[in-house]
Amino acid sequence: FQKHEFFVDMTCEGCSNAVTRVLHRLGGESFDIDLPNKKVCIDSEHNVDTLLETLKKTGKTASYLGEKSAQ
Repeated sequence: FQKHEFFVDMTCEGCSNAVTRVLHRLGGESFDIDLPNKKVCIDSEHNVDTLLETLKKTGKTASYLGEKSAQ
């Protein structure tokens, strides 16, 4: 799986819950939400476009930050 990092303009728990909901709907994703830094890191076999479209379903501004190297 690729690890992808996205910026999502989350301001509260409600926002991060919305992100959690849309990603769960996508299925089989493991992800970390960093609310203070407005980042979502996703381990996924889906391509970036799919993930970005999914994140945008929350109604939040979302953008792709790049691949995260596996450490």
